[in-house]
Amino acid sequence: MGIILAVPVIGLDPQYEGLIKKASSILIIGAVAWVLANAVRIGEKAVLASYDISASDNLQARKVYTQVHVIAKTLLFIIVLFTVASILMCFEEVRRFGTSILASAGVVGIIIGFAAQRTIANLFAGFQLALTQPIRIDDVVIVEGEWGRVEEITLTYVVIRIWDERRLVVPLNHFIEKPFQNWTRTSAQLLGSVFFWVDYTLPVAELRAAIKDIVEKAPLWDGRFWNLQVTEATERGMQLRVLATASDSGNAWNLRCYLREKLIEYVQTHYRNSLPRVRLDAPGLNGSAFTHASIPDSART
Repeated sequence: MGIILAVPVIGLDPQYEGLIKKASSILIIGAVAWVLANAVRIGEKAVLASYDISASDNLQARKVYTQVHVIAKTLLFIIVLFTVASILMCFEEVRRFGTSILASAGVVGIIIGFAAQRTIANLFAGFQLALTQPIRIDDVVIVEGEWGRVEEITLTYVVIRIWDERRLVVPLNHFIEKPFQNWTRTSAQLLGSVFFWVDYTLPVAELRAAIKDIVEKAPLWDGRFWNLQVTEATERGMQLRVLATASDSGNAWNLRCYLREKLIEYVQTHYRNSLPRVRLDAPGLNGSAFTHASIPDSART
C-alpha cells in the first residue's frame, strides 16, 4: 500500500508507474488471500483439536470432522475464486473482456450453465451433505458393491478406502441420488452372522452350548448379544446361523471368521458324521435307505 501511495511522489515514468501499481495491487491481494486462507486452516485445526476421530466411539467426532472439512474447503474455494478474479481485474484487457461478457450475459450464462451443470450439482450436493450428513469421515460404507471407509470428502467427490487398500472415487451427488449402505450411520456397533450347513443328525442343543462357550471366550465379542438358530431346512440338511455382536465393523468381520473357524473345528472333532451328506433310496439293495458313506467299497464306482 505504501508503494502505491509513494509512486506518484517519486515521479517515475508512467509506464513503470503503472507496472509498479499493478504488481503492488497483486501482492496486496495475494497477501490478503494468504491471511484469510491461513485463518480458515487455523480455525479448522482449533475446532478439530477437541475431537479424537481415532476413538472407538467416534460418532460425534465424525460429525464435526465432516462439517468442518466441507465448510473449510468451501471457504478456501471462495477465497481462491475471489483472489483470481481480483488479480485478473487489475488488467485493463480483462476488464474490457468482462464488460463484453456482461453485454452478452444471456447467451454466455446458458453456455456456462450447461458446461458447469455437473460441477454445480456436486457443489450443492456438498452443502447438502454437510448439513444432512448421510456420510461422514471414517464411516463404513458399501458403494457400488465395494466395502470401505470414507477417507476424504472434497467439494466435488468422496474418496472411499477399500478394504484391500484400493481407492474408490465417487461423485458427491451419488450419495444424494442413489442408495448405498452406511454401517456406522448412528453407531459403530454391528451384529455379525455366520451360516453353516449340517446334517439332521447333529444335536442342535449340544452345539448351542458349545457355541456359547466359544463366543463368550472370544476377545472380539463385545458382550451384548449372541444366539444360534436353525434358519433353514432342506432335503439335504439344515442351515445354522450364529449371531454375535462386535464393537465395530472390523471386529465384526474378524469375529465372524473366528466363529466360523471354531464352528468347523468343533463339528469336525465331535460330530464328523453330521456334516452335510446326500442320502439315496435304493430299493434294489434290500429296500433300505443308505448314505454314500455306508456303501461297501465293492459297490462304489
